Amino acid sequence: MPRYVSLYSLFLRQRLKILMEYRVNFFIGAVSTLIEQTAGLLTVWVVMQRIPLLNGWTYEELLLVYGLLALSKSLTYLFADNLWTVGREYIRTGGFDRFLVRPVDPLFHLLADRFDHQGLGHLIIGGILVSTASARLGITWDLPHLLYLVVAVLSGGLIFIGLNLITCVSAFWIMDSVPVTRVVFDMNEFAKYPLSMYNRGVQFVLTWLVPYGFASFYPANYLLGRDVGVLVWLGPAVAVTLLLIGYRLWLFGLRHYASTGS
Repeated sequence: MPRYVSLYSLFLRQRLKILMEYRVNFFIGAVSTLIEQTAGLLTVWVVMQRIPLLNGWTYEELLLVYGLLALSKSLTYLFADNLWTVGREYIRTGGFDRFLVRPVDPLFHLLADRFDHQGLGHLIIGGILVSTASARLGITWDLPHLLYLVVAVLSGGLIFIGLNLITCVSAFWIMDSVPVTRVVFDMNEFAKYPLSMYNRGVQFVLTWLVPYGFASFYPANYLLGRDVGVLVWLGPAVAVTLLLIGYRLWLFGLRHYASTGS
């Protein structure tokens, strides 16, 4: 483990050096994410102007849900963005072969090969929303609440990464897994709003099949003191389960990888 931590820090430093060579591009990428998130928030604001209470949830409470999701999503952008393009940029071109001839785990090498600075925009927006919403809602950030927030955001981020890993494995057979990953990933848009406003079918999907609810809705309920039972504590277990499934599928895909033949 210490070896991989040291290697990752080395990869990260090199990636940051590359990004700093093109500072305008770095700035534009971060700002574009902020603009994208702001547009999404404007949509929520417009909806709440028409409907002051959305299934019993106020505007400030929706900001908390939105902010928690943004914080979790930032982790997959920052540390696992290469899962999106493993097929398009590595497997299809034959570049994936270099991960197989180096003395490190191929999945680790893939993840460490890219740090997406656009995730900083999601991180900043999420932090601002959670802090602003909690202040307006009177949430007291004592030690239990702070620890829960950290665990919830980490679990939510790992849920995003686990789902992306599960879907990206299709690249070993279809070369370009982006459409498959996009279909699943875009379902997080539903998790920007309270799951209680949807019918039971949608709630089931966002809790047990594509469980983005554990990145936003259930943590928000705990912080707001709402009782939804044991679900507020299941985020870490769900994240670990998805990662284990994803890694097993990844190993299965590796065994069937045949390179480009070039």
